Amino acid sequence: MDIDTLVKVTSRAWSLRILALMHSGTPGRQAPLLSQTGAGRTAFTQSLNHLLELGLLERNPGHGHPLRPEYRLTQKGVEVAIIADRIIRAVPGPSGSVLLRRAWTVPVLAVSGKPRYFTDIKDRLTSITDRALSQSLKQLQTQHWLERTVDITIRPPRPLYRAANTGAQISQAVRLIHTGR
Repeated sequence: MDIDTLVKVTSRAWSLRILALMHSGTPGRQAPLLSQTGAGRTAFTQSLNHLLELGLLERNPGHGHPLRPEYRLTQKGVEVAIIADRIIRAVPGPSGSVLLRRAWTVPVLAVSGKPRYFTDIKDRLTSITDRALSQSLKQLQTQHWLERTVDITIRPPRPLYRAANTGAQISQAVRLIHTGR
């Protein structure tokens, strides 16, 4: 999966969780998915519609009611759901789940598998603003998912960022699927 697709998928709070649940066998009906995600109805519906627009989910023909349709993963959705499941499994506890629902958490960690400067991360995530990246980096450092070191071998010294602990597991989950290993 390329980084642009990852950015699009994570732009809605509950998208990863919905994909992971469907991958693990939760029925593709709204009621079971809604109860297992713990999301509010509006945010859940927005995430579900977003996944439909991205072509990761589709209505299951011949199943469900017109007002309560049943969904299934598309071929592309199956591939992304595997990644989503690995990411969700890597995150312990509710505080990590909250951070995981933020739009830029997973993309920042995905490109921070090896030490990178702020500008390197920004270049790889073309649509992120300086402010959004700065806030994401601070939140990830606070959670200890990202390490910040200062490179003093250059002038002026510049900070380097690298995924660590749970952040490294998330980065590895995205990279393993991406490289086919």
